[in-house]
This record gives sequence, structure tokens and C-alpha cells, in this order.
Amino acid sequence: MEAVKAYPSDSAEVKGERREKKLLMGNEAIAYGALESGVVFATGYPGTPSTEVIETIARLKPEVFAEWAPNEKVALEEAAGVAYTGLRALVTMKCVGLNVAADPLMSLAYSGVEGGLVILVADDPGPHTSQTEQDDRYYGKLSLLPVLEPADPQEAHDLIKYAYELSEKYKVPVIFRTTTRVNHTTADVEVGEFIELDRKPVFKKDIERYVRASMEGNRKRHRWLNETLAKIEEEFNSMPFNWVEGDGRIGIIVEGAPYNYVKEVLPKIGEDFKVLKLSTPHPLPRKLVVDFLKTVDFAIVIEDGAPFLEEEVKIAAYEAGLNVPIYGKRTGHLPLEGELTPSLVRNALLRLIGESEETYEKPEEVKLAESLAPKRPPVMCPGCPHRGSYRAALDALRDLKLGRYSVPIHGDIGCYALSLLPPLEAIWTEYVMGASISLANGQSVVMNKKIIATIGDSTFFHNGIQPLVDAVYKNLNVLVMILDNRTTAMTGHQPHPGTGGSETGRKFNEIDIEALVKALGVKYVKTVDPYDLKATREAIKEAMQVEGPAVIIAKRECVIPVIRRGEIGEIPLVVEDKCTGCKACILLTGCPALVYDPETNKVRIDSLLCTGCGVCNQTCPFDAIKFPSELEKGA
Repeated sequence: MEAVKAYPSDSAEVKGERREKKLLMGNEAIAYGALESGVVFATGYPGTPSTEVIETIARLKPEVFAEWAPNEKVALEEAAGVAYTGLRALVTMKCVGLNVAADPLMSLAYSGVEGGLVILVADDPGPHTSQTEQDDRYYGKLSLLPVLEPADPQEAHDLIKYAYELSEKYKVPVIFRTTTRVNHTTADVEVGEFIELDRKPVFKKDIERYVRASMEGNRKRHRWLNETLAKIEEEFNSMPFNWVEGDGRIGIIVEGAPYNYVKEVLPKIGEDFKVLKLSTPHPLPRKLVVDFLKTVDFAIVIEDGAPFLEEEVKIAAYEAGLNVPIYGKRTGHLPLEGELTPSLVRNALLRLIGESEETYEKPEEVKLAESLAPKRPPVMCPGCPHRGSYRAALDALRDLKLGRYSVPIHGDIGCYALSLLPPLEAIWTEYVMGASISLANGQSVVMNKKIIATIGDSTFFHNGIQPLVDAVYKNLNVLVMILDNRTTAMTGHQPHPGTGGSETGRKFNEIDIEALVKALGVKYVKTVDPYDLKATREAIKEAMQVEGPAVIIAKRECVIPVIRRGEIGEIPLVVEDKCTGCKACILLTGCPALVYDPETNKVRIDSLLCTGCGVCNQTCPFDAIKFPSELEKGA
């Protein structure tokens, strides 16, 4: 199959730029494309699989203001402020982040922009690291904004440059939808030179455009947006990132990463296919699609996520009066859930042409290896401070004679969600940033008891302050445990307002969580070290008996940076003649550094994993775990 349209980057020179080939992850390629577009401001909130874009921009060009925002709503609004002045900005987030930013997104579409504004939203079919498989292409339809989607790192690099041109040409933000496979795939990418646009920031007062208080003005801007979207659709009918391959009578309409699967499996099937590869799910280039459908007997739509493209193609075909059968996720040829794979695409095409689907039988050696391999669920790191926080909370409830299942402990988004697993099995819920406090607030009203919420420091700044304000305002009977490990750990240790850190080395101010909580009006506030189980336990017991909101800040740095700095503590030892093999240390903490030896009926400590946190030392009922310094003193 020969492509009718080729990548703009297929030539060695693009607009006279110096080109260089680099091995890049998709997110890195996007960062290069943004810098080659003259971006001066990049922000977002860390979230897999989008995080590396901001980090790469900060590393490659620290002069660019590439810094994290407290949440995605703030990030989008700050980037919009920059784009209003005629300069180019980028905002990044993972799939669920656009839910947080949806409010400004809708009004921003009506206002439009002067400088290019690209909203990178990384969807996560699978999902691999997200709470849902939501498809953010629907936000394009909801907001009436264009959506672009690349198929691989090279196209991601090239397409984001086009996105800035598109944004400025039509004065609208552009949603740049990626998926995990594109974000985290590594490939050779041709990149160019970083540029600095010769522009000065200018913001002109325009009430009808920027003030949404006028209903007549809103109708006018809505009409403008509809007219603009129609012009963009016309451009998409002939833009270079949509093309047709082949000349068969069986049509394939494909978007994003699955295009690579189509290319992989078609030579093995050997049928007469014709492929329409799209990078523009919204607005759908209807003329291009309808003209394609007129040349095939039937077609299948292949896409990651919801059947968004399939629905749009079917609407276009219906409105054009075509009777071409169109298959896809809605017809059961492809699954509605999960991420597409080459084998799923191959079997869908085989089914489409009436051939038997291929099945893959694992070799016996593979089956044997899988049966022998131990199950390895995700666990908190050895020395994770959250282990101590939850252990202390559970012990406090026990001391207060409150049953393990009588007091809900709500979790939030972060590493501490791993407390759901044995042996802690602490949290009851975890589903969206900041919800731990809100859920506790609601339940405290109807359950007539103190409810516990646990939330990380970065998550607290993201969306936990408002529900705590509500708890204070209404004097709700909740205990909020802020697990302050001094970083945004789960996404790779990004700074947040509570750290004062910067992605580019700029000097920022540190927001003191304890001072902030007290300023909100919380009467009982105590900061503890979660490595000190007794002090933490006693603080929790105290707080549980306070009427109204109480806050405990469990403050201890994430252990991973500590390990990297070589600052781990003294490694404890197991005194064998005291160890009874009861495994209490393992069953109470679940620390991976604790290993039970069935031959000796003893526990030993793996010194390669242990960080010297001392939590196990405090849980052994027989005092069999000692630090060397204790043994030297004869303790």
C-alpha cells in the first residue's frame, strides 16, 4: 500500500529547518514539537501517561515557564491567560484531568485565544494507570473544539506543531488527544530547532469576547464557534495528516495508535483493503470520509477508546444517503472495553471477511513458567511512611475498641491507595482526587460517628482544601489525615505548593500545610512522624474523640529520594533466639524487606531492601527486632 499523503517530516528539510533524528518517547517528541513551535508557557498537573511532557520541556529549555499547577483547572486557566496575550502555551493532563478542567474549557471555547493554545489530554485505554477508560474526544464535541490525535511519536511531534498553527489561524484552543501507547512508545523522531517567536504579550479589552455575563454576547460567540468549527472541518478534508492507502473494496477507517496495528496485520491477511487513516476525530472531515465510503463495499472503524469515530462516521454516511455497512465496536467486531492490540485487530478483520479467527496457544514452557512465577501485587516501598500512618490508624481504632469495619477509612489518589491490599486492607474507597474528605463529610452527617479521610499532600492541594473548608464551615465530625511525604510521588516526584520546589529551578514559596489548615479554622491540628507509631497512634486516638473536624499531618519524606541521596537509616537485625516465627511484623506491616524462612521458622531482614524506618521494630511483640546501636547498648 502506498500512502497518498506523507508525513511533513518525511523530507530532510522542513521550511529550511535543520533536522536531526533522535530516539524519543512519544511525550518527549511532543515536548520537542512544542518547543519548535515557540511555546513560552507550559503547565499541567502530573498524571500518567502525560507527565514527561512538562518534565522534558523543563529539562530542554529551562527559560520556558514549565511548571506544575495545583490542579488541571488552574493549569488551563493560567495557560489561557497567556494565550489571550498572543503568546503560545501548552497545558497537559491525563484523561481524568480534563474532568477537573471542564468548567473553564467550555467558556474558553467561546472566548477563543490569540496565541496558540494546545490542551494535551492523555487517555489511558486499558486502563493502565487510571480509574476509568474515559474517552476525552467527547469533550471536543461538547466544547465545539477541534481534536487531533497522533498515531506514533513522529506524528505526535509533527502534529502538535500543526496544532499551534491551527489554533492561531482559527483563534481556538486545540485538544490534542493521545493514548498511552503513543505517549510511552519510543521511536526515531526527526526534530528541528527550537524557536522563539518575536512577540510581545498584548491583551486587549474585549467585553463581548472575554466576559460571559452577556447572554446576547454568549449567543454571538456560540454562533462564531459553530462557524469556526465548520471552517476547520473543511480544512481537515485536505490536511496532510489524513490520508488514504490502497485501492481495495474493503474499507478500514482508523485513528491513532491502532493504525500501526493495521499496518502490521494487513500483509498477513492478504485481502483487498483500502485504508483511511485519520488524525482528526473532531470535527470529522465528512467529505473525505464520505468520498472514501463511496469507493468501498463495506468498512470497519478501528479506534482506541469509545466508539466515538464509529458513531461520527455512521452519522456522516446516513446524512449522505449511503447504505455502506459500517462495523466496529458497536457491532461487536472490536471490544468496547480495554486497549486494542494487533491480535484483536487481526481477528476483527478476519471476521469481517468471513474467515476463522486465529487463536494463540501459549507454549507449554510459557505455561509452566507462569505457574511457577510468584504473584507480585503492587506494594508500598520498604520504608514508605504511609505504611506507618495506616498501621497507626488501625491500631488506634483497635485501642478505642472500634471494630475494624465500624469506622470507614476513605482513601484518595496516590501511593497510599496501596493500603487497600493485605495485610493493611485499610481504605474503603478511592476514586477521585479530594473525594476522601467529601465522602467523609457526607457520611459523618448521616452515620453519627467520626469518619476518617486520608489524603496525600499533593492531592490535598489539588482538590482537598475545599471539602476541608466545608467540614470546618459545617463543623462536621471528620478526621482528616494528610499524608505529607513532601512530593507528588506516584507520578515521579514532582514538586507541589507544599514543597516550594520548581521543575525548572525557579525559586518558589513553600505553603505550610499546618499553617494553612489552622487558618481554615480547624481547632485540632497535630503534625506527627509516621515512623513513630506510638505518637501517631496516640494522636489519632485523641483526634477521634474531638467533636468536629480534626486534622493530623503525618509528615515524613518519601523514602525513594532518601534512598537516592544515600541517607537511609540504620538497618535493624532479627535477634534469632527471641524470634518465635509468629510473623507479626510481616502480617502487621507487609514490608517487602521482611522475609519469613520456613526452614528456620524465623524472620530475617533483607538488608538490600530495608531502609531503616523502624516500623517493624515497633510491631514485634517479642522485641526480637533490634537496631545494632541498641544491641551495642545492651538493650
